[in-house]
Amino acid sequence: MQARPRSRRAGPSPAAPRAPRRRSPAPRRRRPRPWRLGVLLVLAGSWVWLSRGWWWPTPPPAQVILVLGGDVDREQHAAALARQRGLPVVVSGGSNPEYAQWLFEQHQGLPSQQVRLDYRATDTLSNFTSLVDDLRQARVRHALLVTSSDHMDRALLVGRIVAGSRGIHLTPEPVDCAEQCLPERRRKVWGDGLRAALWVVSGRDLRHWAAERLAPERWTERVRRSIPGRAGH
Repeated sequence: MQARPRSRRAGPSPAAPRAPRRRSPAPRRRRPRPWRLGVLLVLAGSWVWLSRGWWWPTPPPAQVILVLGGDVDREQHAAALARQRGLPVVVSGGSNPEYAQWLFEQHQGLPSQQVRLDYRATDTLSNFTSLVDDLRQARVRHALLVTSSDHMDRALLVGRIVAGSRGIHLTPEPVDCAEQCLPERRRKVWGDGLRAALWVVSGRDLRHWAAERLAPERWTERVRRSIPGRAGH
């Protein structure tokens, strides 16, 4: 009888080698985007340009008195100031011509050529935008700004942006409104400041521009035209 060969006991299997650790991919370096730097430079340059009404070199003595309409006390203060200092007066959006002429010419004795009445403005922004190029053409570099004390912050912010863009410095001459003062909200002040900056950049008041294009009747007309078969009706 043939002896069976003894089976060898399998020894312990060698331990599997550890897999090498995978190196985490190196973080991708973001390529510099030159347009971002360009945008930042444009914004910084725009802000420096728009704010030059604050840091402009010392201006010459005041050359004109700019009065913002809305209260006859402002015009009375400006009339007395014009008589005292002998400066010309520009009234933007003030009282009716009959009263203004009586106040400046008859009551204060100013010659008619010393007073200009302008009625193109409809709000604080247009007080400046309607006149600023005329003032620049007249080589005005320094104006006294007359308005009520509770209106001065907003008027000065808007004026220093709009007039400052034309190289015109403004010095505030606030009129005390006493018990009639109504402090304005910061939102309104900065909102008009933003409108002023956009006007300097674009040459238009975007509030009026948006109102014209987003008016309900405009949308109704667009919808009517988009309906097939009604374009010719």
